[in-house]
Amino acid sequence: MLANKTLSGKCLIVSMALIALSVAWPTAAQVGLPVVNMVDDGSSTKYSLTLQLLALMSVLTLLPSLLLMMTSFVRIIIVFSLLRQALGTAQTPPNQVLVGLALFLSLFIMSPVLTTIYDDAVTPYFEEQISFEAAVAAAEAPVRTFMLNQTRESDISMFLEIANNTEVKEPADVPFLTLVPAFITSELKSAFSIGFLIYIPFVVIDLVVASVLMSMGMMMLSPMMISMPFKLMLFVLVDGWTLIMGSLTSSFALG
Repeated sequence: MLANKTLSGKCLIVSMALIALSVAWPTAAQVGLPVVNMVDDGSSTKYSLTLQLLALMSVLTLLPSLLLMMTSFVRIIIVFSLLRQALGTAQTPPNQVLVGLALFLSLFIMSPVLTTIYDDAVTPYFEEQISFEAAVAAAEAPVRTFMLNQTRESDISMFLEIANNTEVKEPADVPFLTLVPAFITSELKSAFSIGFLIYIPFVVIDLVVASVLMSMGMMMLSPMMISMPFKLMLFVLVDGWTLIMGSLTSSFALG
């Protein structure tokens, strides 16, 4: 368990550090990273890649899954998808727009966590003020706090029971390999709960339009064709995008 937790923490620090560096790129650009080591043994010169660079290149493949599974992205993109289905607008907005909105809204929500990682772990490590192990611990704390604040205790208990882990006495002891699936499960529950509330007014409009058409004997006319303009008008009048994004942002417990 300790080995798994340490491995997950090391992957986390490098991956989240890359995201933090991308957010604060002008400052990070001043820090150099050796790419190639040159060794001269007198008769020949040998070139080799640094282990840090190899580790960074390897961890780059984990960034998409970390972005999806350890941030607010999952809840946001599911809510946006359910909203589009409730409106009945098919592929409008297109997937690229929804993913872009979810990505930048996730960066906005996660910015305090990324800033803390950059200030407490990335910068001191690059300035050789702390060791790599200390940087791992410093970067793990804000991410763990964020995930624990969004995760239901029942979900954590379920995965601990599945793993037959009875050693956890407090939230700080929950292994990352248990916390991540519990966090994802809680995010799915929250996303579908929000989606259900979004669906209600649009379902009411569909029912009213369908009842009117049935009473008028227009059974061959698709209710979706008639109800869509009314749903779009309602969504625009209540400033729907602002309400959705504001509600999603406030739904995350950042304390």
